[in-house]
Amino acid sequence: KAIVARTNATSRKAPGGAGANPFTIAKAGTVKAEAAAHFPGEVAPLADLMAAPQLELPAYPDDVVPCVAGATVQRERWRVLQRGEKRDGPVVYWMQRDQRMRDNYALLHAQNLALKFEQPLCVAFNLVPSFLGAGVRQFGFMLRGLRQVEHDLREELDVPFTLLLGDPAETLPQLARDINASAIVVDMSPLRISQQWKAAVGDALPDGVGFYEVDAHNISPVWETSQKQEFAARTIRKKVHGCMDMFLEPFPPLAAPHPHAWEETARPQAPDWSAALGSLTLDAEVHEVDWCLPGERRALEALRAFLNTPRFRRYDAERNDPSKRLATSNLSPYLHFGQLSAQRIVLEVQRACGLKGHSSLFPSGERNTPQAVFCEELVVRRELSDNFCFYAEDDYDRFEGAHNWARTTLNDHRGDRREHVYTEEQLEKGQTHDDLWNAAQLEMVSRGKMAGFIRMYWAKKILEWTPTVEDALRIAIALNDKYELDGRDPNGYVGCMWAIVGVHDRAWTERQVFGKIRFMNYNGVCTIAQRKHPETCTRI
Repeated sequence: KAIVARTNATSRKAPGGAGANPFTIAKAGTVKAEAAAHFPGEVAPLADLMAAPQLELPAYPDDVVPCVAGATVQRERWRVLQRGEKRDGPVVYWMQRDQRMRDNYALLHAQNLALKFEQPLCVAFNLVPSFLGAGVRQFGFMLRGLRQVEHDLREELDVPFTLLLGDPAETLPQLARDINASAIVVDMSPLRISQQWKAAVGDALPDGVGFYEVDAHNISPVWETSQKQEFAARTIRKKVHGCMDMFLEPFPPLAAPHPHAWEETARPQAPDWSAALGSLTLDAEVHEVDWCLPGERRALEALRAFLNTPRFRRYDAERNDPSKRLATSNLSPYLHFGQLSAQRIVLEVQRACGLKGHSSLFPSGERNTPQAVFCEELVVRRELSDNFCFYAEDDYDRFEGAHNWARTTLNDHRGDRREHVYTEEQLEKGQTHDDLWNAAQLEMVSRGKMAGFIRMYWAKKILEWTPTVEDALRIAIALNDKYELDGRDPNGYVGCMWAIVGVHDRAWTERQVFGKIRFMNYNGVCTIAQRKHPETCTRI
């Protein structure tokens, strides 16, 4: 009941009106809900913000862990998709997954090429009418952030940002022809649709144009951490830890402004943001949320609000308590949209904890400090998800992507009777017999985020209450992608695959419907909560 009441409260406006940031820091170091200082237009309706002629953004904080002159983009961070011989045209960074100017190895590599060729540089983002079930909640968050990226590139680097509309297999090669590009650099995404786009773009690029891919999302590039699909966290952990000596380092600086200017007649056209918004097919029913404000500045604020208060010290003890929203970092939307780098987070954790090295962040033995537990989730588990999607290719969201033991046991139990069976509509509306599950579903619908511990329970119940395992995967992924701010992400796909088909898990005691897949039930969740968080359970 307490969780339901809290869920209902999130559908009302936060203190300070629409868009108020509930995570501002009081002088005493406590976290409380109060209105944040917004920059002009930040919380305006999406259409109004897109129609605004320009943004007025505050300066980005200058007290982050500094970039280091002389640092480089290591050769291992990028790979050649298509060799090119051209040197006499601009370089394009095709921004996809890593939607930020700062701490972005793909942009750094693109600028390095432009400096080497003594050519101008531009950044292109391709907007498609629909994307994996995303609605105005997710597109709004992304577009608001991209407007800030465009502002920063123009004002700080004198680098144009161009917005392409339509099929990237057509728009990117056309851009390359229009500006006589010498090279295109793209950031790495392991998702199937992104891999298909890259293959199609590579096939259609003009002769001689180089095509390069950079992993700007992971600290250790996915192809360097492991050359195969890893079975579980325990099999990849040592490999990730071993890569930190090479890849966990301060970022190189960008050359600001970029020294090779565009001729005005050749400069790519500035974005028409209103036209971009109008090109989208959006589900307006899933409204934008006001508890998480997009952009690099807000991402850094959220990080500091987590690290510089007791929240971080309590992370290990309280992160699985669904009644304590502030026990977790709430950074997943920023990580998903690439508005914050995981490597930047770890560098800031090092500084906040007064650490000179990273051995205590990635211990070989027990993880018994907040920083070690946090880095396990942020780095090891996230990079394990990318590893799975990268090497599973077409099967990272399908029953066929499960381990052999899991497919066997689930097939053995296909005919088992289910006590409760719900339609997809009933599940979406939170109309089951389970009040905890309903509360979790409705919180996701209204807020765009669900506590990680409860998300595991949520997905496992979908397996228990739908006719087939394929139905369970399809429905869980569809609901996650439709409502979660951080949906359509390797973490989301792997989370559903872990819960429903045992990916990265082991066999457990055999039972009806689940077979040997790990089981969770209402009483078990309450027992765990009572043992770990007795005061919270007493209050509820």
